[in-house]
Amino acid sequence: MADIYQSLLSSPIGRQLLTAVSLPVPVELDRHCQSQPSFITGNVLIGGAANGRLTDVISKSLAASNAHVQVSQESPSKDAFDKAADKAELKLTIIDPNAEAAKFKGLVFDATGIENSTQLRALYDFFHPVMKKMQSSGRIVVLGLPPESCKEPAQQIAQRALEGFVRTVAKEVGKKGAVAQLVYVTKTAEKLAESAIHFFLSPRTAFVDGQVVRIGKGKFDTTDFNWNQPLKGKVALVTGASRGIGESIAETLARDGAKVICLDIPAAEADLKRVASHIDGSVLPLDITDPEAPKTIAEFCKKEFGGLDVIVHNAGVTRDKTLGGMPDHFWDMVIDINLSSEERINAALLDDEILNEGGRIVCVSSMSGVAGNFGQSNYATSKAGVIGMVNAMAPILAKRNITINAVAPGFIETQMTAAMPMAPREVGRRLNSLKQGGQPVDVAEAIAFFASPASAGANGNTIRVCGQNLIGA
Repeated sequence: MADIYQSLLSSPIGRQLLTAVSLPVPVELDRHCQSQPSFITGNVLIGGAANGRLTDVISKSLAASNAHVQVSQESPSKDAFDKAADKAELKLTIIDPNAEAAKFKGLVFDATGIENSTQLRALYDFFHPVMKKMQSSGRIVVLGLPPESCKEPAQQIAQRALEGFVRTVAKEVGKKGAVAQLVYVTKTAEKLAESAIHFFLSPRTAFVDGQVVRIGKGKFDTTDFNWNQPLKGKVALVTGASRGIGESIAETLARDGAKVICLDIPAAEADLKRVASHIDGSVLPLDITDPEAPKTIAEFCKKEFGGLDVIVHNAGVTRDKTLGGMPDHFWDMVIDINLSSEERINAALLDDEILNEGGRIVCVSSMSGVAGNFGQSNYATSKAGVIGMVNAMAPILAKRNITINAVAPGFIETQMTAAMPMAPREVGRRLNSLKQGGQPVDVAEAIAFFASPASAGANGNTIRVCGQNLIGA
């Protein structure tokens, strides 16, 4: 379904009209394509508070990019970044960020050294001179310490304050199509932050905005890791893979090197074969609510591939009615497909050790599961339950070197949103900082981040892929 608002913008008269009445003018977002670098290019300004812990990993990450990396001549972390850059063989330029000609595609700030509220001034000193110099589709990343890990109350308070700062910055730069994220990195897990830095400083985060991700302990060595094909040699299963977001997930994981098993209901087998043939994947037509489905999946993965490295729980349905008018079979169907079936499949894969060590479970939740939605008590319950499953299972799976995370899409341009009435559809597209709907690939890119072996430190997270939706936490 065409975006009527964007169509108006494409004509000179329509654009002039919308500008005249002060309506938002969304920019075209930069997204990853295989003909372009997968990491950030352009000018990237790095900095941090004194005594930051992440200068080494930031420098190492950017050494693999095509970016022109710069540090402010007034930054209290200038000397630390200078030493880290030499160690990482990163060419670092010292600049005056107040210079009129300065423009930036990326901003990276190490806030791990902030120990009290007074030291939050370092955020202002770094960002104030450069906020108006952000380029279109820019990337901002702030790195801090998980507040719950801080021993001193003053540091815990200051680190928690970073969330309000980053979410506000994201809203201020959204009109440029730029996004901002906060990455909390546990002490001793610094090296595992590299995957998050790569992801959040890439075109793959076009519709991920104002998010908070925690990086904790895990087992992975990124030395000589292939960032362009992180899933090479891995086997991934995607449920609901016949169309829409599921199809995009399958294509993205295959692009990253995975052998993909495409699963959907038997009625969708023709589309399932189409998707699988396009990516040289395998087909598994199956109703995941069938009592034998978990066993069938486990046996198929073991027989055909000897095991499984990634499972993406994407299959889901809606059956919308206000609670007072909802028949019981609407409730039962949505809960069973969207939540209970995932629990049963996970149990089968884990009990039979089909999911390999270092495995990844990635679930698709929804903004409805975060904020609720009128007429979707069944759907919102199931998707909030998915987030609960991620939180509950993360510490249990960590003991087996397996991670579980979720993505929560907002307004994504799919067949389902195209079927909405025009007025709610147009409003839905604008209720975020980027003033437009996302694409299925935006969800797929976030899933691919969690699926990567390099994301061993990301466990128990839920990322909203919503352009920083203005509804919900």
